[in-house]
Amino acid sequence: MAVPGSRQELLAAVSTTFNRLWDDLARVQKARAREASMQGHMAGSMMSPADLVAYLIGWNELVLKWLDRDDRGEAVDFPETGFKWNELGPLAQKFYADHDALDWPERLERLRTVKEQLVSTISNRSDDELYGKGWYGKWTKGRMIQFNTASPYANARARIRKWLKAQECA
Repeated sequence: MAVPGSRQELLAAVSTTFNRLWDDLARVQKARAREASMQGHMAGSMMSPADLVAYLIGWNELVLKWLDRDDRGEAVDFPETGFKWNELGPLAQKFYADHDALDWPERLERLRTVKEQLVSTISNRSDDELYGKGWYGKWTKGRMIQFNTASPYANARARIRKWLKAQECA
């Protein structure tokens, strides 16, 4: 998929990648959703489909937090307060823990809800706000949203599809 350069293209990228992922997540059996049997986000770690969904929820909520803080004229801690870009493995572990109490259907519902919130906030922003100037260094707001929503959805889909295929062969 081409790199989005407008609000409409960003919305299409988020929706398309999310819908494809959603279809594959629907194939995960609830009884197997917490099996830590896929490569994790930290070297040498394993995670479950439920952890992967928690990771996506975490990043989606983080993007909403960035946008909210920016809208209020407050400083944004990229990627998250207490974490640096070279500490994304520990941040992933935090996301897993943050959503550990949610069962599989609740995680899926939370992911769907936070994605809808992202679509709403993207829809309310102009092309100029999203792509008119750098927001984090050279990266525009739209590109930062895409890096942390549509791209992870596509990556998660590849992981889930690989995991589902392995389950079929087992």
